[in-house]
Amino acid sequence: MYAVINDRSRQFTVRVGDQIQCDLGLDATPGAKVTFSEVQLVGNEGAVRIGKPFVAGARVVGEIVGPTQGKKLVCMRFKRRKNVRRKRGHRQDYTTVKIAAIEG
Repeated sequence: MYAVINDRSRQFTVRVGDQIQCDLGLDATPGAKVTFSEVQLVGNEGAVRIGKPFVAGARVVGEIVGPTQGKKLVCMRFKRRKNVRRKRGHRQDYTTVKIAAIEG
């Protein structure tokens, strides 16, 4: 069984046991339950239910594993012949969520 969930601005295809990186914030405590109610698609061995825009009565339950960080992104500002060079890096904070159940 699998599902496509909507978490703010991103979509994830999840199965039970998968770990995803969500932008839940730093106040999420490890071990707490998270419910994703915006389920766009639920598939189960050939039977697929597609929502318009969401599947009624479907939800995905996950458990917070802990905080993590994404890959490092490097931003470069450069102007030729002006001696202007600025290099900045950024790592986004994420919360790792383990999918426990798909209902619906």
